[in-house]
Amino acid sequence: LFIDEVHMLDIECFTFLNRALESTLAPIVVLATNRGMCTIRGTDIVSPHGIPVDFLDRLLIIKTMCYGIEDIIKVLAIRAATEGIKLTPEALALVGEIGSRTSLRFAVQLLTPSQILAQTKGKTEIDSEDVQEIRELFFDAKQSARLLHEQKDKYIS
Repeated sequence: LFIDEVHMLDIECFTFLNRALESTLAPIVVLATNRGMCTIRGTDIVSPHGIPVDFLDRLLIIKTMCYGIEDIIKVLAIRAATEGIKLTPEALALVGEIGSRTSLRFAVQLLTPSQILAQTKGKTEIDSEDVQEIRELFFDAKQSARLLHEQKDKYIS
């Protein structure tokens, strides 16, 4: 069983999972989250990864490392090839740099609109100019949050 965004589970879900893991037919459970200390849903308790400490004690936590720019570029190249997207080496390097400053997910999300823009211009591959133009059109999550915070008085709350 794979559960992504495990920090979104509430206390009742963890109770159920605890009980399931104690059964004789206990499943192998893989949990994923990108959160540090956060509140366990349904409680006021702050815990690592939003997971109750008694449940956390049962886990084998795998050490992960942030991607370096070279790794991001490799992942982007594989994803582009899989999706049939052609980029110049300079464009791939630029998307990789954007990914290193924002997130790999955001960099991957820029590939398709960049391809559409390049095709609209009659090109068969994305160049740095296309990537830069698309980058100016879209916010990554941190930019969006910063803008909302700076302009919070302009929104209904």
